[in-house]
Parts: sequence; C-alpha cells; structure tokens
Amino acid sequence: MAKHKTPLLDQLESGPWPSFVSDLKQQAEVRAKNKEKVEFQIPEDVVEDLLGILELSFKHGRTHWKHGGIVGVFGYGGGVIGRYCDQPEQFSGVAHFHTMRVNQPGGKFYTAEYLKQLCDLWDFRGSGITNMHGSTGDIIFLGTTTPQLEEIFYEMTHNYNQDLGGSGSNLRTPSDCIGQARCEYSCYDTQALCYHLTQEYQDELHRPAFPYKFKFKFDGCPNCCVASIARADMSFIGTWKDDIRIDQEAVQAYVGGEIAPNANDHSGRDWGAFDIQKEVCDLCPTECMWMEGDKLMIENKECNRCMHCINVMPRALRIGKETGLSILVGAKAPILDGAQMSSMLVPFVKAEEPYDEIKEVIEAIWDWWMEEGKNRERLGELMKRQGFQRLLEATGIAPDPRMVKEPRSNPYIFWKADEVPGGFERDIDEFRKYHQR
Repeated sequence: MAKHKTPLLDQLESGPWPSFVSDLKQQAEVRAKNKEKVEFQIPEDVVEDLLGILELSFKHGRTHWKHGGIVGVFGYGGGVIGRYCDQPEQFSGVAHFHTMRVNQPGGKFYTAEYLKQLCDLWDFRGSGITNMHGSTGDIIFLGTTTPQLEEIFYEMTHNYNQDLGGSGSNLRTPSDCIGQARCEYSCYDTQALCYHLTQEYQDELHRPAFPYKFKFKFDGCPNCCVASIARADMSFIGTWKDDIRIDQEAVQAYVGGEIAPNANDHSGRDWGAFDIQKEVCDLCPTECMWMEGDKLMIENKECNRCMHCINVMPRALRIGKETGLSILVGAKAPILDGAQMSSMLVPFVKAEEPYDEIKEVIEAIWDWWMEEGKNRERLGELMKRQGFQRLLEATGIAPDPRMVKEPRSNPYIFWKADEVPGGFERDIDEFRKYHQR
C-alpha cells in the first residue's frame, strides 16, 4: 500500500504516453519488496517520500526543495548538486536527496556490464532513480545522502574507472555525437577530440573558477545531433572545404525511382514519387543547386553546408574529402538574456592531434571571459554586451565575412583612431567647419 496519497500525480498516468510517475511507483514497489533482502544505505522509502513531496509541491504550487549548503567529494568542487527538502519531518526519506553527475562515455556507447554496475551501485547507495541523460549529456544519479557521496565516488573511480561530470561555474561535461564510429557524415573524430579536451581540462572540469557554466559540444557534421549550435558555449561542428561529391548515376536512380525516396523514413507512409526539383533544389536555402538536363549541378561556393540534399539523397551525394570543423561560440538557453544560437568564430580548422590550434582559441576565450565576465554571465552574454569585435581582439582572429550573421542589417563600420592615422581629426575639422557655416 502506498505511503502517501497522490491524486494529482495519478492524473499524469492517465494519458497515452509513458509517465515518470508510473516509473517512480514501480521503483518504490521494488525497494519495498527488497528491503528484507538488501541492506540499503539510504532509507528504503526514499522513492515513496519523493512522490509524496512532489504531490505536495503540486498542491501548493511551489517547490519544496532547497539548497542547504555545499556538498561534494573531497578535492572536487563540481559533480554533486546538493538538494534538501524543507519538510524533513514529514518526508524523512528525502531529507537529503543529492544529485550526482557521472561523466558519460564518448558517444554514449555502453556495455551491458557497465550499465549493470552503475545500476547496482545506485540501487545500493542511492534511490535507484537515474536520468539517461541530462541535457548536459551526463548520466544523472538522482537522490542520495551526504554520507554516501564519498562511498559512491570511491567505488566509481577505483572499481569502474569512472569519473564525475561537471556542475557549477566550471567546464561542464563535454558531450559528443557518435561521430566516425558509426556515422558516414562525420567530418572528424568527435570522440577523440572530446576525450582529449576532457583530459586536458580536468582542473576546469572539477574546480569551479569561471564566471558561470561553460559547455563544449562536438557535432561530427552540420546535422548537429547533439544540438551544439543551440546549447554550447563552444560548438565544434564538422564541415568540409572542397566540393560535395556527386554520383550522377545515383542521382538518376533517385529521379527514375530505382532508389526508394525517403530511405530514412521508417513510418511506412507512402510519400509518392520523388521530385528532385521540389524536394531538393527548391529547398536549398542558398539556391545553389539546379538540374542541367539529367545532371545535378551545385555552385559549391554558395553552399552553406545545411546537409538537406545529402540527407535526402545519401547514395547520390557525399560530404567533401577535405574535412575538419568549424568553431562557433555563444549559444545558451534563456536564463538571463534570452536564448541565443552560436556565432561563427573559426570557419575551418583541421581536427588533428594534438589540437593545438583549437586549444589556443579555447584558452584565449577563457582568459577574456574570466577577466571581463560578470557573475553568472555566459560567454554569449559577454559577447552581446561588449561586442563581437572585442572577442576577435581577445582571440587574435582576423575578421571574416563568414562571421557576419545578418548581412546589410547594420550600415556602420567602426574604426579605431590608430587604424586610420589623422582620419578622425580631419573628420572633426570638417564637422566644425560645416556647423560654423
């Protein structure tokens, strides 16, 4: 029998979709059945009390969680998010309910044995509730007590060779797509770069010293499967410098119906005959594609790498051979100043070990941001406040037309006095003469 009545939460189980409430109730039952067999290290009614306090939050229309001080593991400033409830007498099982972030494997590749180890550890020393994955990318362990933090950390690092992820005003856990391990579109080895930078910047990952959080995300191609362009302070997005490769025979096979259209659509819906003009050429954002007789033509210097044509006709079109990545900066969710997408900073760089060119850009940005950034100000907000020109000065990167976000939206170009010798003085003299007349 349930410990708490939850009529409001029960409504969330009434729709056609899977419900987290059902999952929590199932976990509560499992813990109740196993309490005689397993000597849990935290209260066995933790999940039941979690449901109870959530019901109370729904009833009162406000949260009953609070931060009650800093908790963590020795030597690390990040990786643990302290959480306490403000009703410990009524819900003793969640008096402490700390979250631990675990650094996910590259590309989120797991073995069954690894997952079993994590689940066994968390069932024993935590609530058994996990989030696979948080928006940062981490494995999330939801709900444990302060005495268990060091025990969990010791077992993960010594027995599983597994580290905590990032939390707080530091480098958050770098996150990547599956990259060249499984994807034909990947323009660089996302897992190699993600692993290298994770190891390189351990101090920034575990000891918060930034104005606010900072995220790396690695997309192997412009399809952006980890959404780096929308969520990362620094996005590393695969691209290519040369032309899209075209197999004209395969193009004709698509046009003639020999290759099934919408090959990636497994819905079973019949989309009708393939129309290359309607489905490819007319949907090109820069209008750089057209048919000449039975040949598909591409004006590659106008291509903005949107990937639409390659996604639609994967057997006819391929990414170029001269591959690397673009570095974009400044994306964020709407916390202080609204949502922002990344802005282009480095149009192309080779992604080759030891990645010195990439690390030079990273460290120059960090130096500027830590010097000029306000408390809880993301990189994108600093860029907006001080201007893109200040970012270029800080990184030493020369201006490039590909950095322009919206052409012709601003008719003004600003020059510094030392860049135009005598120019400003001459303009001021002319201005004074004009007004004297």
